[in-house]
Amino acid sequence: MTILKDIPEKWFPIILPLKRKKEGLSNATKIRKGAEEERRVRANDRDYNEKFQYASNCIMTSKYNIITFLAVNLFEQFQEVANTYFLFLLILQLIPQISSLSWFTTIVPLVLVLSITAVKDATDDYFRHKSDNQVNNRQSQVLIGGILQKEKWMNVRVGDIIKLENNQFVAADLLLLSSSEPHGLCYIETAELDGETNMKVRQSLSVTSELGDPNNLAQFDGEVVCEPPNNKLDRFCGTLYWKDCKYPLSNQNMLLRGCVLRNTESCYGLVIFAGPDTKLMQNSGRTKFKRTSIDRLMNTLVLWIFGFLVCMGVILAIGNAVWEKEVGALFQSFLPWDPPVDNFLFSAFLSFWSYVIILNTVVPISLYVSVEVIRLGHSYFINWDRRMFCSRSNTAAEARTTTLNEELGQVEYIFSDKTGTLTQNIMTFNKCSINGHTYDGHYHIYCISLALDFSAWNPLAARDFCFYDQSLLDAVMEGEPAVHEFFRVLSLCHTVMSEEKSEGELLYKAQSPDEGALVTAARNFGFVFRSRTPGTVTTQELGKAVTYTLLAILDFNNIRKRMSVIVRNPEGRIRLYCKGADTVLFERLHSCNHELMNVTSDHLNEYAGDGLRTLAVAYRDLSEEQWEEWSEHFRGADKATDCRDDRLAAAYEEIEQDMMLLGATAIEDKLQEGVPETIAILSLANIKIWVLTGDKQETAVNIGYSCKMLTDDMTEIFIVNGHTVQSVREELRYNGGGAANCMPDESKCPPPQAPPPSLLESISGEFALIISGHSLAHALEADMEREFLETACACRAVICCRVTPLQKALVVELVKRHKKAVTLAIGDGANDVSMIKTAHIGVGISGQEGIQAVLASDYSFSQFRFLQRLLLVHGRWSYLRMCRFLCYFFYKNFAFTMVHFWFGFFCGFSAQTVYDQYFITLYNIVYTSLPVLAMGIFDQDVPEQRSLEYPKLYEPGQLNLLFNKREFFICIAQGIYTSVVLFFIPYGVLSHATQSNGVPLADYQTFAVTTATALVIVVSVQIALDTGYWTAINHFFIWGSLGTYFTILFAMHSSILFNIFPKQFHFLGSAHNTLGQPVVWLTIALATVICIAPVLAFRFLKLDLKPQLSDTVSMSVTIVCLS
Repeated sequence: MTILKDIPEKWFPIILPLKRKKEGLSNATKIRKGAEEERRVRANDRDYNEKFQYASNCIMTSKYNIITFLAVNLFEQFQEVANTYFLFLLILQLIPQISSLSWFTTIVPLVLVLSITAVKDATDDYFRHKSDNQVNNRQSQVLIGGILQKEKWMNVRVGDIIKLENNQFVAADLLLLSSSEPHGLCYIETAELDGETNMKVRQSLSVTSELGDPNNLAQFDGEVVCEPPNNKLDRFCGTLYWKDCKYPLSNQNMLLRGCVLRNTESCYGLVIFAGPDTKLMQNSGRTKFKRTSIDRLMNTLVLWIFGFLVCMGVILAIGNAVWEKEVGALFQSFLPWDPPVDNFLFSAFLSFWSYVIILNTVVPISLYVSVEVIRLGHSYFINWDRRMFCSRSNTAAEARTTTLNEELGQVEYIFSDKTGTLTQNIMTFNKCSINGHTYDGHYHIYCISLALDFSAWNPLAARDFCFYDQSLLDAVMEGEPAVHEFFRVLSLCHTVMSEEKSEGELLYKAQSPDEGALVTAARNFGFVFRSRTPGTVTTQELGKAVTYTLLAILDFNNIRKRMSVIVRNPEGRIRLYCKGADTVLFERLHSCNHELMNVTSDHLNEYAGDGLRTLAVAYRDLSEEQWEEWSEHFRGADKATDCRDDRLAAAYEEIEQDMMLLGATAIEDKLQEGVPETIAILSLANIKIWVLTGDKQETAVNIGYSCKMLTDDMTEIFIVNGHTVQSVREELRYNGGGAANCMPDESKCPPPQAPPPSLLESISGEFALIISGHSLAHALEADMEREFLETACACRAVICCRVTPLQKALVVELVKRHKKAVTLAIGDGANDVSMIKTAHIGVGISGQEGIQAVLASDYSFSQFRFLQRLLLVHGRWSYLRMCRFLCYFFYKNFAFTMVHFWFGFFCGFSAQTVYDQYFITLYNIVYTSLPVLAMGIFDQDVPEQRSLEYPKLYEPGQLNLLFNKREFFICIAQGIYTSVVLFFIPYGVLSHATQSNGVPLADYQTFAVTTATALVIVVSVQIALDTGYWTAINHFFIWGSLGTYFTILFAMHSSILFNIFPKQFHFLGSAHNTLGQPVVWLTIALATVICIAPVLAFRFLKLDLKPQLSDTVSMSVTIVCLS
C-alpha cells in the first residue's frame, strides 16, 4: 500500500496504475496484445488519424467514480478469500434451521472491515482524480486551421501540431519540427521522466527546422511511420515521409510528455503518442507486488485454522448424531425435532453448519486489516524519523510501501551498488597518466606545495578545482603535444552543456559527474569548452578560440563502455577522439602502442589501488577518404528501419580501431559519511554484503578495504578472473576447496570437486570473494551457478566488478532462488533499478543520478549510513511487534472460541453458545482490538540505542525465531489451555455454588457472564505481560478496554435497554446479580491465576536458565534506570 499523501501530486501519473478512457480502450487493448506493429501519423489530418482509433490525450489513473465505486470496490474486496468466507457465513446465518447466532454477529465485523478498506480506497482514488483533473485541464496551444488555439490537454489528438513556450510542460510525445533557437535546437529538463535535473538538447530535422511560422506549419502534411507505443525512454525509431523523401527519426528528435522546455523561447512539435500511449504513461504500470515471509506463513496458518474449524465441526456433528440417536430420541414426545429434521443424521448435518457458524471466530476476520494498520503505523515511524533526515539535501527517509516493514528485520543479504551508494558520486579530477608519465594532483600531508593557482593565467578557470602537481601545469605551458592532445580530448569528447551566465562565468551541466569532472579539469588546464551547436564545438585553447566541426558522436552505453567523437579542426584535419574503460579501449589500440599500454596499465592499477575511477584516452587520425567511406556506412545504419541499433554498433566498431593511446584519467569519488561504521555494524548483525559495481577490480577492492568490507584479518581473499567456462569452474572449485581445507578437522583432499553445500556453510574463518564481470557471466550459467553461489555464500564479503545492470539482477535472483533468505538491494541510479526490483526489499538512494532508483524502490533515503537504522531499529522493531501481535492475536481468538467447543459436550451438541451474541460481536472489534494494536505499533524490547550497540539482537529475525509454525502451535496450545480453564473452573464452581439467600448459581446467564468476564480479564492480563514497552496509549487501551467491557455489560443488562428492546435484551439484571456474588469474583480470580501462573513460571525459568540476548540487554537497561 502506498502512502499517498506523502507523495507530490505531480508524481501520481507516474506511480499510479493506468486505466484508459473508454474511447481509447479498444485500441489500447490491441496495443497491449501487440496488434499495433507500427504507428502511422499524418500531420494536420485528424480524419486520417482517427481511423486508427488512437488513444486521446486524456489520462485516467483513477479506478472508480461515484456510480461505480460501491459495486467495483465490493467486487475487488470479495476477491479476498477471507472476505468471501465471511460472506458465506453470513448467508448461512440467514438460514433459521442452522443458525444459533443473529446475523449481526458476523455482519458487524464484516461491514467494519469492508468499510475501513473502502474508505482507504476512496481516499486513494480521490487523490488520483485530483491529479488527473489537474493534468488533463492544463492548457496548450494547438494549430487548428492555420490558427493557434488554446485547448485543454485532454482534447489534444494524435497528428496535432502544438506550440510550446519556455518553461512549459510537454503535453504529449512530440516530434520536434522547429524551434526559435538556431539549427532547430531546444533544451529540455527530464526530471519527471528520469529524475535528472541537467538540461538535455534535442534537435529537429533540418528539413523541418525552417517551418517556424504557423502558416508554413499549417501546410505541413508529412507522415510519420514509427514503432508502436512502448516504455523505452532512451530510444525511438521512425521515419518521416515528406515531399517524396524519407528522413530517419531518433530519440534526439523527440520531446516526451513530462519534460519541461528550458532556455528556449518556443518550439513546435507533432503529436506522435498521446495520453496512455506516451512513454511516461507506458512506464506507469503496476510494479510487482511483494509479499513478506510472514504474509505467506499467515496465509498457510489461516488455511490450517480453517481445516481445524472443519474438524471441530465434524467432531461436534458426530457427537450430535450419537446424542440424538441414544438420548434425544427419548425426548421426542415433548421435545420433537424441528422441521425439516426427521432423523439424527440430518440433525448432525445441520449441527455441523451451526458449529461452523459458532466457531468461525477461530478464523480471524480482522487479522488482515489489523496487520495493515500496524504496518501503516510502522511506515509513518520511518517517515518521521529525524535521525534519518539529511539536512544537507533536505531529504527525509520515506517508506514507499507498507507491506514489507517486518521483513526489514529479517535481511541476510545486502546487494549494494558502489558509486553514489557507498560513495558520494561527487567526482574530483585526482591523477592522470599522459604518454607514460604520471601526474599526482592529490593533496598529501607531506606535500609542501600549495594548490595550483589557475586564475593567474586562466580567467575561465573554475575556482573550486584543486590540483597540486606543478609539473602537469608546466607541461601544458611548455606546449608538450601529448599533454595538449590529452586535454583536447577531455574538452571535446563529451555531451556536457555549457551555460554562460555572464562573461567568463561558465556553468557546466553534465549527464554524469565523471564527465563534469573531466571537462572541468580540461577547463582549468587551459582547454575550455565554451559552447556547442549540432555541428560544432567551440573551445578556448590557452586563450585562443577554436571551433571544431562536429562530424559524428558515437554514444556511450553500458555495452560499449566508451564514447567517441569525430571532429574536423580549423586546419581541416579529421580526428577521432575516444575515452572509455581501459579493458575495452586497449583492445582497439594500434599494435605500436604496446609499450605505452604496459606503462599506462601499471599506472591504472596504481590508481585503482587507491580507489580511483579510471578511464583510458585515445585518438585516431582519419583521412578524408576513410571518413567519407565510413560516413556512408554510418548514414545507412542511421537510416535503417530495422535492427538500427545493431547496425550503428557495427559502424562504431568499424571506425574505433587502430587508435593511439594518449593516457588515462583517475577520478576520486569519496566514501559517504559513516559507510565503514555501517558496514561493520551490519556485518556484526550477521548480514552479508555483496557489492555489485561496474568499476575496475582494483578500484572496487580498494573501496572494499576503505569501507571495512575487506580486512587484513581475513583468512583469505579469493579472486575469480577466468575468461572461459573451464577456467572459471576451476577457480571456483579451487577457492571452494581452499575454504574447505581451512576447517581444522577436515582431511586434506585435492580440489577437483566442489565441496558440498553443507560443508561450505560450516566453514570457520572469514573469507571474501572478488569476481569480474566476464567471469560472472560464466558463473551464472545453469551448470555452474550452484558452485558459484555456495562459494560466495561461504564468504563474509563478495565484490562483483565490471558487472552490467542485468548481471546485478541475475545475482540477486540467484540468491533469492536458492537461499531461504531475505535479500535487500540498494542503489542510486537507473542501472540499479532491475536489481532493486528483483530483491525482496529495494532501497533507493536519492543522490546525484536522478531518482529512477527511488521511484523503483520500497524505501528511500539520502545516505547509506541510514541503512543500519532502517534495519537494526525500524526493521527489528517491526518484526518483533508483528510477531508479538500475531502470537497474541491467535492466542486470544482460540481462548475465546474453544469455550464453545467444550460447551458442546454439555449441551447435547445443540449448537448453543456460551456467550451472548453481543459479546461475540464486540469481543474482537471493541474489547480486545485496541490493546493488541497498541502493542503491535508501539512495543519495544530494548531502546533504539541498544539495538545499534548490540547488532546480534538482529539475528532472531534472520532465523525466523519469533513467529514460525512452532511458535504458532505454542500460542494455539496456550489458547486451548486457557479455554479449558475458563470453561471448566466456572462450570465446576458454579454447579455447586449458591447465592447468599440459598438460591443456586448454576444457571446459563450467570455462567455466561462469569466466563465472559474471566476471559476479558485473562486476555487483558496476558497482553499486559506481553507488552515490553509501556506508553500512555497502551495503558489507556488496555485498562480502557476493560472499563468499556464492564460499561457495555451493565448497559446491556439494564432496565433501560430492556424497556426499549425487550426481545433483544432479555437478561435483565443478570450482570448485576452475577457480579454481585463474591463466589463469582473468586471464581474469576482462580481462573485468572490458573491461566497466568504457568506463563509467569515458564518466563521466569526461561529468563533464569536460558536468557536471550534481548533479555540480558533489557535487564541491564532496567538496572541502569533504577540506579
